Amino acid sequence: MVINDLGGDISGENGGTAMADQVADEIRAGGGEAVSNYDSVATPEGGQAIIQTALDAFGKIDILVNNAGNIRNAAFTDLTPAAIDALLAVHVNGAFYVTQPAFANMRENGYGRIVFTSSAAGLFGSIQQANYAAAKGGVFGLANVVALEGAPHGILANTILPAAVSRMGADMNADQFVGMPTTPAHAEPEMISALVAYLASESNTRSHELYSIARGRYARVFMGVTPGWHVTADEPVATPDDVAAHIDQIRDLDGYAIPGSMNEEFALVR
Repeated sequence: MVINDLGGDISGENGGTAMADQVADEIRAGGGEAVSNYDSVATPEGGQAIIQTALDAFGKIDILVNNAGNIRNAAFTDLTPAAIDALLAVHVNGAFYVTQPAFANMRENGYGRIVFTSSAAGLFGSIQQANYAAAKGGVFGLANVVALEGAPHGILANTILPAAVSRMGADMNADQFVGMPTTPAHAEPEMISALVAYLASESNTRSHELYSIARGRYARVFMGVTPGWHVTADEPVATPDDVAAHIDQIRDLDGYAIPGSMNEEFALVR
């Protein structure tokens, strides 16, 4: 196992080697094999170096967990270009730059398990986290395409939406967690790692799925499409008044579908 961590604080600055080394030491002490890596996921060279570390140490890539992250919370209008770019670089670019070389090796071997880390903030929103939400939404979009392109090559890709007490979580608005359970089973990272370990294992045969791990609950999350309102080919182009007249039908959730790709979503249109 390769443990990649720049170290430093939750903003992604002031890096060091201690954090990656500590985790690698813990794995080795428990009888596992692990090496440390301190390259940045935010550059193509860094992503390639991380994967090369794994290839040098173990010969091939079977599993990739994209979990690199940073956070710089602020009200939407107070976000600086630096705060926006820093998160896109680590979460989105980082997922690209590490996954591309790992995917290439998995494709050669005809096998792979990839777990992407998105966030409920990216799918449902979170106050003062517009940059984080945009980045995590991008990760989810990337994961969907990797799952589709990986399927013919034995590569399964899934996404998690984790929540736990962590250094990054400590920077969240405390009001968001009022009334939520606080027992260890609800708060500890081990609950997240249990699902990650399953998704990364040979036992898992599912791909292109999204799972929430939050406050003691595991749950599948999905994106659906309503039956909607169809304008037939022989009808004139719809007007804003037509949309207004049919808005309740457009919004009606009864009979929704869960498309497996963009093409499947288009195929739902009669």
